[in-house]
Amino acid sequence: MNARPATPSSTNGAAAPLPAYAIELKGLRKTYRASGGQPGKEALKGIDLQVPRGTIFGLLGPNGAGKSTLINILAGLVVKSAGTAEVFGIDIDRHPRRARLAIGVVPQELNLDAFFSPREVLELQAGLYGVPKRARTTDAILAAVGLADKADAYARSLSGGMRRRLLVAKALVHHPPVVILDEPTAGVDVELRRQLWEHMRELNAQGITIVLTTHYLEEAEAMCDSIAIIDQGRVVACDRTATLLRQLDEKTLTLNLDRPLTELPERLARLGAELDEAGRIVVRYRPSKAKVGEVLEAVNAAGLTISDLATAEGDLEELFLRLTRPAAAPDEHHDALPRARSAL
Repeated sequence: MNARPATPSSTNGAAAPLPAYAIELKGLRKTYRASGGQPGKEALKGIDLQVPRGTIFGLLGPNGAGKSTLINILAGLVVKSAGTAEVFGIDIDRHPRRARLAIGVVPQELNLDAFFSPREVLELQAGLYGVPKRARTTDAILAAVGLADKADAYARSLSGGMRRRLLVAKALVHHPPVVILDEPTAGVDVELRRQLWEHMRELNAQGITIVLTTHYLEEAEAMCDSIAIIDQGRVVACDRTATLLRQLDEKTLTLNLDRPLTELPERLARLGAELDEAGRIVVRYRPSKAKVGEVLEAVNAAGLTISDLATAEGDLEELFLRLTRPAAAPDEHHDALPRARSAL
């Protein structure tokens, strides 16, 4: 399917230069008013964020971090309290209609009319966005998400996975250059998850920017070019995925010996090595401060024979927990990442 992402136009009708950022936020704040004289809840506390055009971008954070508020502001469903927000170079305050046309949102909730067919859902959505009938690609979109054979079935007869695919299709009817997926694979089986991501990669290859929120951190690590982590209304980390993981600076070395050990040699113990339940030597270290060679020398000095070894790097889950766990002090955040950057 050719999604033909929309492009902004200049005032004289000519195509404007493509923006560098699909989404650009500066000082974005949102405070929800409270009743009874109570102080309001500040959901977003000055978010600065730039999502490069044409990327797959992960927006991560614990429940209540402010992700949904941010998405709803971009979609025109929530009014921000302060700051600026642009979608594909379009200011959401100065040109709200054009900004909404530039974005497609796949919500987490399965909000579909049970008595509409997938074809009717997409046709109605296209009409709401003012897409002329000659420009609609309903059948192509349904085929792309694997619902061509269910085009005229009631939505209530679709499985949960099919309904989620229909939500993806619904977000694409007006050919937006930016698509936000809010927990798109929650409750979806492994095969359908794979199909959804294949389709998202195809869309991204056509130039569409994909913004993903997910609690499946291994999914974000595998899919996203760059990642921002939001916690308590603030951006606590933002960079290319590989760069964030390198900044974690943690590795685990596991040594399989020709025979299991029951006691660890003293020199290896001084290097921080441990024995696991299988009698293997396990060393957790920071590559920037330790060398594997020292461990291997200590093994040789003890007269031990290595039959196999493996190293594992710190993953996104470890980084996420380090940055967002409630007990972490501000200094611990800075130890994990020397500087949380919001411009990529």
